[in-house]
Amino acid sequence: MNIKDKSPAVPTKAHHPFRSPEAKREYLRCYDHLAQQWPAPSETRLVDTSFGRTFVRIQGPCDGAPLVLLPGDTETSLSWLPVIEALSQSFRTIAIDHVYDNGRSIYSKQMTRPKDFVVWLDELFDLLDLDRIHLVGYSYGGWQAALYSLAHPSRVAKLVLLAPSATVLSPGPVILTRAILYHFLPFRFVAKNFFYWYGPDAVKNERTRLRLDEMVDEDLLARRCFKRRKFVSPTRLTDTNWRELRVPMLFLVGENDRTYPANRAVRRLHRQAPGIKAEIAPNTDHYIFLVNPEWVVRNILGFLQAPEDSNPDFLKDQGVPHHRN
Repeated sequence: MNIKDKSPAVPTKAHHPFRSPEAKREYLRCYDHLAQQWPAPSETRLVDTSFGRTFVRIQGPCDGAPLVLLPGDTETSLSWLPVIEALSQSFRTIAIDHVYDNGRSIYSKQMTRPKDFVVWLDELFDLLDLDRIHLVGYSYGGWQAALYSLAHPSRVAKLVLLAPSATVLSPGPVILTRAILYHFLPFRFVAKNFFYWYGPDAVKNERTRLRLDEMVDEDLLARRCFKRRKFVSPTRLTDTNWRELRVPMLFLVGENDRTYPANRAVRRLHRQAPGIKAEIAPNTDHYIFLVNPEWVVRNILGFLQAPEDSNPDFLKDQGVPHHRN
């Protein structure tokens, strides 16, 4: 309870978390236009938590294992469009608009520290009646997925981290400087420069370059329309954190990701938690499932659909007793 009580409440108006009623209409018009690409059939819900109302998109077989998808910073459930149809064939997918970020969720309390994300997710999973979750997080959402798995390992069947922010390695000064300029200078040429620099492989292909241009416009629209939120910086997990992880995990990263050197990240994981499966996508940048969706889907499904006890070495390496029937 103390964790929840320390987060300041937010005075709300009818257009909250937007700057004005006009801003709300403008953003949701763009959001709903993009949402028309979401494959049917699907179900949407607004789930009330102590941090606010969380918007989720649910689809896939009703008896499928739950697969929760956490988006990156400033992104929404719609960011999973390149892979959602393939992932929903066998799994009950739950794609989330983060309660404290862009999208259709409506926060009622500020998030000020990493533990807030864990509390919110645990409440959300309770309210959705989810257990033994396959948890997939991308970028900023990957960091949150790792935090949750450390705090509540019994609720997570398997964990997939897609190019997680920080988490494995701290970002270097170049990306930090560029990110600060991008966040504080709301001009299109600055945003486009950042997206193109961050996605050198995405800009090589006309389809992905056009989508990158759309993402620039969507990002600038969101910054115009939403009230400014406090940003909780992602953290690097300690060596002890990795050794104590009790969840089978897959780490996927592009070889050209500018967040941190992919090879260094994989070496650190193998050194601290050798049971973790790690793969590097060739000719791929940070926008890993935009640039290389088939590779991402193949690796995720191969990992999730393998029997839970098919990798006893992971459990042994992580110090978890393993028993065969």
